[in-house]
This record gives sequence, structure tokens and C-alpha cells, in this order.
Amino acid sequence: MAGRGRTTRRRAAGRRRTTRRDGARRRAVAALLGCLLVASGCSAPPAADAATGAIQRTLDRRADALLDRDETRYLAAVDPEAGDLLAAERRTYRNLADVPVRSWEYGLRDVERTGTRATARAELRYRLAGYDSAPVTSSRTLELTERDGRWYVTADRPGEGGVRQLWQQGPVEVVHGRRSLILGVGQDSTRLREIAAAADRAVPAVDGAWPGEWAGRVVVLVPASVTSMAGLLGASAASYRGIAAVTTGETGPKSSSPADRVIVNPDAYGLLGDFGRRIVLTHETTHVATRAVTSEATPMWLSEGFSDWVAYRDTGRTDGQAAPELERSPRRGGAPAAFPEDADFAFDAEADELARAYEGGRLACELIAERWGERKLTDFYRAVGEREHREGAVENALNDVLSVTPDEFGALWRDHLRERLR
Repeated sequence: MAGRGRTTRRRAAGRRRTTRRDGARRRAVAALLGCLLVASGCSAPPAADAATGAIQRTLDRRADALLDRDETRYLAAVDPEAGDLLAAERRTYRNLADVPVRSWEYGLRDVERTGTRATARAELRYRLAGYDSAPVTSSRTLELTERDGRWYVTADRPGEGGVRQLWQQGPVEVVHGRRSLILGVGQDSTRLREIAAAADRAVPAVDGAWPGEWAGRVVVLVPASVTSMAGLLGASAASYRGIAAVTTGETGPKSSSPADRVIVNPDAYGLLGDFGRRIVLTHETTHVATRAVTSEATPMWLSEGFSDWVAYRDTGRTDGQAAPELERSPRRGGAPAAFPEDADFAFDAEADELARAYEGGRLACELIAERWGERKLTDFYRAVGEREHREGAVENALNDVLSVTPDEFGALWRDHLRERLR
């Protein structure tokens, strides 16, 4: 596997034979360079610690054993005296038994060694067969000890910015949909099959609205509770109690196909009816489809509004049914005067404020689709995401794609709100 610390030696082409005169000349040059180093107060860089290569080999063996489904070899990488870790790793290995792992590898970032002990910072990279065209990455910090010339893992925990994985929360049940893969922990099998059916309906709905290239399939994680969901996201449960699902993944780069995960909050999702669940999974699947062309330049009103527009696109719901909070706005003093800010989409915002932000973004996308056409809407989305920075991204896309100024578009949006919600 690539990136696993293995190297290939190559013989240099055209190397000529060394003569005694050449050797003497080289020794003189080396001596002169040595004097210059001393004179400048510099020193040659130290040779790489041999432990780094040995630790990489330990992690390589561990990864290979997992892919080969060899529990004995997988556990052989763990310190035999670390009883608690052995028990935890045995559970993790068995929790992964049904997960279709295609690749699994560790890339060392750096190693700090003191005698027979070392701390390694690494990047776990894995892919699921049939779904991931790019690896999911997670930062890990491993502690190791050397025994009889071999390094063993004594601790394995999330590194900086890393999170717990689903299989570290319990046995993973796997449900294969036609265009979805559902991984659940602590869930009823019937619920997982229902989520697979909803995800299978979401994928073609997204295909019908988004002409861009994407995987055309989705991976959904269903943890046991909102607390478990927060553990997968490295956040507090309070931030997600009212959120039915979120999508994880990195924006871009444009040449890659990120491996996104839709993570369901079983508590909030379970309170929804069939229609609400359909909207949620179609919305999140749209994020998966558009991830590669979404960037830091894309404002939340556009990314969330577009996903909501796709989710409601073929539902036949009236504006009052699809935007109840904005429909109530005129009775509360008028519709919003400006597009929602990114902060308006914060998960800890008040429920009605959060709903108005989503509805305002969706109706902006609806305006573009109705006035300029759906293809212009997707072109506009791409044009904004192609910019490297937020400043000027929307303004330039409005001019280049829709031939309007920001002020003109804002006025059209406010008119659209009043027309739809009166």
C-alpha cells in the first residue's frame, strides 16, 4: 500500500568509477565543508531515529492484519502486558467484523522517543469498499514501548482534531441499500432498513437536481444516541439535540471526491414523520453530492439553501408549508431585509431563527431556479465555490452567471419573499 513507509532502492545511472585522485579531492572538499560548518556554528542534521521505521512496520502489520481479517496478528501489535488495551482492541476488531473495509493504513507524522518508549502522531486513512473513492482521515496519537527489539502499541487515542470512530462505540450492524450503506450501533434492524430505503430515494432525487459528477451513493452512520453522535463529531451533545442529521467531510480540493458521511441523530430523527425524514436525508445527500465544489467562499445561505431547495424540489409543498417561520414573519413585523449570515445557521441558535435562516436561503435558490433556470442555479453554485476566498465570490458570480448586481439580486429576493409568503 502507498504511504506505508516502504522504500525502493534504485541504482544511479551513469555512475563512473572513482579514482584515487577523485577520492583525495573529495576528502579535501569534505574537510573544507566540515571547517565551514564549525565556523558558521552549524552542524549536520542527525540521522533519522531507527525507531521510526520500526514503529511504521508495527503499524503496517496491524493494518495488514485487519484487512486480512486476522485477529491474532492484529492483536500481536498490542503490548502483551497492556491488558485493558488488548481487551479494547479485541472489541474494536470484532465491532468491525461486518464493515466492508477496502483499505486501512497509518501514515506517521512524527515520533518522539525516550529510551524504550515513544509517542507517535499518525494519520489513520481508510476507505469503504464500493463507496469511498478517497480515504477518510482521522488523527491518532499512539504510545508504544519496545520489548526485545520490537515496538508494541500501549495506547491509541484520537489526536489533535481527531474523533472516536463508530466501531469504537459498539458492534456495527451493516445494511446495504441499492445506493446506500448504513452503519448502525445500538439500533433496531428495522430502523436501519428504513433509513436505507429513505437514502435510496434521496440519491436519485439529488441526481435529478445536480448535474455535477459525484459518487451517486451515500454512507449513513446511525449511532446509539445524540451523545454518541456528538462523540463522532468531537462536540457536545447539547449542540445537536434538535438536529436530525449532519454531513461531515472536507471541502474540495476540486480534483478529488471527498468521502463524506451523513450522521443521523437517532433521537431527533425518530421524532420526524416520513416526509420530514425524506427532507432530511435528501438535504444531507445534496451536501455529499456538492462537496467537491463547495469551498470556504460558499456562504451558508447558499450551501444550506441549495440543499433545502433540492430536498423540497419535487414535494409539491406550498411555500407556507415549506417555510412556516418566514410565513409568520410578516405578522411579526416584516420579512427579513438581508440574506442570512453564517452565524444564523449555528446549531445552538433558537429553533425559529434557525428555521428562518434555512427558509431564506432556500427561497433565494428558488428565485434563481424560477427566474434564470435550474441550470443557472447550479452554474451559480459552482461559480461561487470556484473562488478561493469569500470576499467578492457571490458578487462576481451574480455578475458573471446572472448578470445582476448584489443590490438588484437582494431586491428581487425580498420581492420574491413577499410574493410567496403573502
